Amino acid sequence: MGSRISEEKIEKIKKSVDIVDLISEYIHLKKQGRNYIGLCPFHGENTPSFSVSPEKQLYHCFGCKAGGNSLSFLMQLEGINFIESVKILAEKANIPLPELEVNQQYEGSDKRNVMIEGHELAVKLFHHLLLTTEHGEVGISYLRSRGFTDEIINKFKIGFAPNTWDTLTNFFMKRKYSLPIMEEAGLLAKREFDGKQFDRFRNRIMFPIWDSQGKAIAFGGRIIGEGQPKYLNSPETLLFNKSKTLYGLHLARPAIRKLNQIVLFEGYVDVISSWRAGVENGVATLGTALTEQQAKIIRRNAETVIICYDSDQAGLQATYKASAILQEAGCFVKIARLPEGFDPDDFIQKYGAERFITDVIGASLTLMAFKMEYLRRGKNLQDEGIRLHYIEEVLTEISQLSRSVERDHYLRQLAEEFSLSLDALKQEQYQIYRRQKGKAKNHTSQKIDAQIKRKEFAQKRLLPAFQNAERILLYHMLKNDEIAFKVQEKLGGSFQTEEHDAIAAYLYAYYAEGNRPDYSQFIQKLNDEKLIQITTEVAMMTTNEELSDQELSDYIKLISNYPKWIEIEEKEKQKKEAEKKQNYTLAAQIAMEIIQMKKNLSGG
Repeated sequence: MGSRISEEKIEKIKKSVDIVDLISEYIHLKKQGRNYIGLCPFHGENTPSFSVSPEKQLYHCFGCKAGGNSLSFLMQLEGINFIESVKILAEKANIPLPELEVNQQYEGSDKRNVMIEGHELAVKLFHHLLLTTEHGEVGISYLRSRGFTDEIINKFKIGFAPNTWDTLTNFFMKRKYSLPIMEEAGLLAKREFDGKQFDRFRNRIMFPIWDSQGKAIAFGGRIIGEGQPKYLNSPETLLFNKSKTLYGLHLARPAIRKLNQIVLFEGYVDVISSWRAGVENGVATLGTALTEQQAKIIRRNAETVIICYDSDQAGLQATYKASAILQEAGCFVKIARLPEGFDPDDFIQKYGAERFITDVIGASLTLMAFKMEYLRRGKNLQDEGIRLHYIEEVLTEISQLSRSVERDHYLRQLAEEFSLSLDALKQEQYQIYRRQKGKAKNHTSQKIDAQIKRKEFAQKRLLPAFQNAERILLYHMLKNDEIAFKVQEKLGGSFQTEEHDAIAAYLYAYYAEGNRPDYSQFIQKLNDEKLIQITTEVAMMTTNEELSDQELSDYIKLISNYPKWIEIEEKEKQKKEAEKKQNYTLAAQIAMEIIQMKKNLSGG
């Protein structure tokens, strides 16, 4: 991807994609005043500290200090370089980049892009083979029998890999793609006896797996007829990490935003089936248990998650484990129940879309109600010992509920079902709570210690007056070139903080080139990550929007005088040292010097 992109083209691309729209594709944002807030995608948190300014086209996290414009957001989150981030924005803005279209093959572009290109081509090939060739007839017949319509097949780009060893391999060879790179991408495999590549997927319905932006990064293949494994996913690669990928997220995002809710399934077939039924906010894990990384992605996109796993024992256990992970990530969790022996696809096939929406998704249980059902499963509650053990398990779960109304609701339910005294249950539940509290005491004290340390650290970070003055000046210099010229004339490069001095120097040069105030454009000129973070933090400050000439003069004076105050402090130390040595003549002489220095500073 050789040629340099002009600055004019980059600015046009940036201005064509609103930063709020871009970041909303990754995290759930809520409007708060003039800005939007959400959970930071760069560090774990349950309370939003990530702010996006549509006016300034900047983002800043008040927790981890990450900040920048739309391009730096893509670079930091996706782990890509500048050119790749420009290309992503250009695609979103439908702006062609002729400079980047010169070398479309892997020569001159990095391996990641080649792998993505290989996947995109494979998606087109498999989709073509399914719909228009004899090879795909067995696949299309199977899909029709499962109720897949043309609309769904096209929506999810479903394809077919024929029962041959070299269809995809030859396809890449003809287009001069590196077979070793396509093998590394998980699209091909290699024979042990001669080291030659061959097609990894054969005789399978092919389901493309996308990243959060809709780029194909892997496949899931469902075998036709006999053979193992029934479902085969791509191996983990430079592009594809199962623990960080949620199937269908980019397609589900519009519905997720609208509902602030995600339905979590176990596999891609369930996502596709539920889409046919009208549930368009579904995503799925990919053959593995839900991970903490996936739970954080879910929480960043929505507050509520409905888990809709299979109804067999394995599915219930997976639901129980997933609910704990999602709760820890800060999600409000509900559970969709399916009749025993059914998965979502089976249910929709047998009972139809309307009943799936009303009887399964719409009738989701609260997490506590699900836990009560889960804990009693397979238990003979007629047996007194088993019944008492079950009640204790339920009371243990109730003790973990944060809301007293919820605790009271389920205690009353338990009392009514087993004809028990509500007061006795409350007493027992309180005793369990006390025991839990005791066990958690050490952990809690550790958390309190950590909070104290964080508070101490924050207090240490309170900036001295001269640094606050520098930041306030920089804030106004960023939004007003006239103020920047005044500061340059009166203060120049005399900012006392090294990073502030560097930002000021960049600003002087930026305005000298004839540029107008533009936060995002200016940040693009900074090549230092630390300077970008500080500039973004300054730009997102809350301070007076107007700066009077008197305030400007006061701030400049405060900054200019800082070295002299440091000199006075040094003199104070010298005076104390002289007094310790009982050299009172020298101490008096230094005292006179201090008085004169302070007089000069005050203008007297």
